[in-house]
Amino acid sequence: MRTDEHLIVLGYGDVGKRIVEVLQDHQLNFMVVDTNEQNFSNADFPYVVGDGMDEDVLKKAGIDKASTLIITLNDDNDVIFATLISRGMKPDSLIFSRANSVRSIDKIYKAGADYVGSLSIVAGQMLAKITSTCTKYECDHLFEDIVLYEGIGIEKFQLHESSSMVNVAIADLNLIKKFGCRILGVERNKEVTIDPHDLFVLELGDVVAVVGGREQMELFHNAHVTKN
Repeated sequence: MRTDEHLIVLGYGDVGKRIVEVLQDHQLNFMVVDTNEQNFSNADFPYVVGDGMDEDVLKKAGIDKASTLIITLNDDNDVIFATLISRGMKPDSLIFSRANSVRSIDKIYKAGADYVGSLSIVAGQMLAKITSTCTKYECDHLFEDIVLYEGIGIEKFQLHESSSMVNVAIADLNLIKKFGCRILGVERNKEVTIDPHDLFVLELGDVVAVVGGREQMELFHNAHVTKN
């Protein structure tokens, strides 16, 4: 990518911040769009405060000259709409969109994205790769901590008889509300389920991948992951 190209990042949350760091490291020209002005309190890069789904805001961000748009909004409905609007306004641009759920991937592609990235799929691939490289005994004693970016990571562990998660549906764990964590994948009998639904019941021996911040993960681990 040439340094004189113009990029737009829609969304300045955890993912957007990491993307901006990479863009700055490579000295690329970009503009960030986010609705929360407080997110830019210490910003040393160009930005626009506004809704990334608003045509006027996108014009202000320079979409007419943008070669690439990176959409990292937290709600998939917003991602779909922002992708659709961006594609309509700049048909020849390259659009990378984030999917918060694998169930939205197809819709985001249909809205016009060139590439859709899903944290759940990445986690599932990591989980499958790690699980396939260890024996059952080793997995029983293995505790994995995969760092995605500063402060955020994926922990992988196997459910033992002493775990309070055994025979409990994911919805009943209420992990997001209680701890700010989320189950991204479950490996059972050498098969990986990515982004399991809320009624998915965890079983003894399941290998579970959970994502969250370090403090949230510590609270979650103390509450639910007990080793024999």
